[in-house]
Amino acid sequence: MTAEHTRLAVALRELRAGAGLSLAALAERTAYSKSSWERYLNGKSLPPRQAVQELCRLANEPDGRLLALWEIAESHWSGRAAASAPTPTPPADESPRPHPQESAPPAGTGWRRLHRGRLLVALASAYTVIVGGAAALLFLLLPDSEAQEDGPPPASVPFSLAPECHGAACEGRDPMRLICGIGPETLASHRTATGAYVELRHSKKCGASWARTWGTEIGDRVDVTAGGPTHSVRVGNKDDAATFIYTEMTEVRPGSTVRACFRPASADGERECIEARVGGAATTTRPPT
Repeated sequence: MTAEHTRLAVALRELRAGAGLSLAALAERTAYSKSSWERYLNGKSLPPRQAVQELCRLANEPDGRLLALWEIAESHWSGRAAASAPTPTPPADESPRPHPQESAPPAGTGWRRLHRGRLLVALASAYTVIVGGAAALLFLLLPDSEAQEDGPPPASVPFSLAPECHGAACEGRDPMRLICGIGPETLASHRTATGAYVELRHSKKCGASWARTWGTEIGDRVDVTAGGPTHSVRVGNKDDAATFIYTEMTEVRPGSTVRACFRPASADGERECIEARVGGAATTTRPPT
């Protein structure tokens, strides 16, 4: 599984867990079976584009970011990414190669080329056997799909889905890239006066929280803090506005108070903030700007 495919699987698992959808529910409400969804979510096979759209629809999430991840993963899965790579141009001072009918190669050249070609084929074959064996071993180590219907996501794809930071090590870092966004807890959720949504998210495994927002306009900004550094994300373009975006993480502990503030792009818009205590209740405020 490529790194691009891993990122897509992580995002799909996070979305499914956040929406509280079981494999049975996905099978009932889409055209894809439980076993198909298990393969898609665990990274065993690449989901169809339509399946990604269906999951976003059921989770009531914009599909822009997930479809962008799917496009990248599909291009590597199908080989289009490698096929579309530009062919290197020869150096400017390289002389044109003579046509075979115009000049004969020096004696022994043909044998050397054949020998080198056989060597390259042998090396390529050995590499294929090694890579294929490793992939087969990884597949055999994966648990049975039916036995893991609603089990913890990290058990299905070893080496890929375990959080890569905890506590202070997560401060100021991307929750999705560090695999903290699988099955997070939603501490608080708020719809702003402009129609944008803001959520406070928390990962117990990572000991960190962050904010995510969607339904935004270009220029909107969200800040998050838990009494330490403040981390912000700004909607920079129409692609950001069409999907959900995340702040960087801030370290939290049980009982920590986390605050996210939405700042609309409009000059006359009011700042709106939500607060939540890790393990406690959420409140919504509109402090003076």
